[in-house]
Amino acid sequence: MAVGLGVNDFIACCGSTKFAEQMVADGPFDTYDKAVVAAKNIWFNKVDVHGWLEAFAAHPQIGQNPSSVANKSSTSAQWSKGEQSTALATATDSSLQELYEWNSQYKQKFGFVFLICASGRSTPEILAELKRRFSNRPIVEFEIAAQEQMKITELRLQKLFSNVDVTKAEEGRVTILGGHLTAPSVPTRVRPPITTHVLDIARGCPAGGIEVLLEVYTSKKSGPVFGQSGDDMWTFQGSSATDKDGRSGQLMKIVNELTPGVYRISFNTGKYNPDGFFPFVSIVFEVKESQKMEHFHVPLLLSPFSFSTYRGS
Repeated sequence: MAVGLGVNDFIACCGSTKFAEQMVADGPFDTYDKAVVAAKNIWFNKVDVHGWLEAFAAHPQIGQNPSSVANKSSTSAQWSKGEQSTALATATDSSLQELYEWNSQYKQKFGFVFLICASGRSTPEILAELKRRFSNRPIVEFEIAAQEQMKITELRLQKLFSNVDVTKAEEGRVTILGGHLTAPSVPTRVRPPITTHVLDIARGCPAGGIEVLLEVYTSKKSGPVFGQSGDDMWTFQGSSATDKDGRSGQLMKIVNELTPGVYRISFNTGKYNPDGFFPFVSIVFEVKESQKMEHFHVPLLLSPFSFSTYRGS
């Protein structure tokens, strides 16, 4: 029973003040599962960019003394030390130095500490992941860091909802989270299965006020063909506009299973930047039968004369 949990308890799980305050407002939660559902909804749908960066800043670099991070709760510092125990136990002087150097390069490139759910991971594993992610574009890495923060938050929420020893909780991380993720019951989504996020890389900020349209291909034909418009074969699903953080509102209903098919998401970039090269941008993607339970996040990187996108998780 989680009655009596306050802001400081949730700050220890996630360093965002807005996250902690919203968890208190939405609580109390009588089970861990209910707390996780609320946490995911708050983190991904209610906490803004500043809140994400605040949470990232509450973490020490891997190999750094957790108590050296400013404004950290004592509980968070203790948990960070435990989460890094495997990494520190498998580190050598040379690997720690290499980790320090790569952490410094990472922070210089992205502006925040390299974030990874370190529990049970060795120093060589963490180094390999750091090097792999270093080549990512900033918006890609920002989204990945947010996903890693949620993994850490889930682990720490479990500690709040149990009386198990911290060390045992760390050792049982894979079992705890694995069992939660593979439970036979169908998880309830807290956001639509298709979302988007637009970043104006020319200005170095989120792109707010861009009109977004989501459609699905409904013709009986096998699918849209390159070079053929077939505009009458697309059915409206929803529309919205990006907010100050570059995130669109709800483009479709929140459903557990996304109908397989071909989808098209369009951005009114010409209205946002009349002097730009693209009057609008449309991205077509296919959801297969095996992917209907997945979440499709389609961020857009926008500049006056180019754009790029990737499929997020």
